[in-house]
Amino acid sequence: MSGHYPGSCLCGGVRVRLEADFERFYLCHCVYCRKDTGSAHAANLFASTARLTWLSGQEQLRSFKLPATRHTRSFCAVCGSALPSASDERVVIPAGCLDPELEKQPDAHIFFASRAAWECGIAGIPTCEGFPPS
Repeated sequence: MSGHYPGSCLCGGVRVRLEADFERFYLCHCVYCRKDTGSAHAANLFASTARLTWLSGQEQLRSFKLPATRHTRSFCAVCGSALPSASDERVVIPAGCLDPELEKQPDAHIFFASRAAWECGIAGIPTCEGFPPS
């Protein structure tokens, strides 16, 4: 899936444009990604080459590299939203930072053996279109 994709953070202060061929789309259940997101998994797109153009708010961009790992998290210093990060090897794009709806489906769950115990068996729980009824 190649193209041009606008992205932004929750507060709108950071805006980015990506020119990318998304090679992989993974739902990562590793403990680092669960800590990053506060959720069951991270949803990240991977590209060996991508062009990131920061349109606004680059001064709000922060990155944290977990020592002795390949794990890096880039985020907005104002609202904490996950943002793309680039290394010499790859560009990692949090799927949720992209503004348009993605047509690409995830390729795989990774580090699935590390998933949260509470995530097992959630397929059958009730769903709500918005907030649950009072």
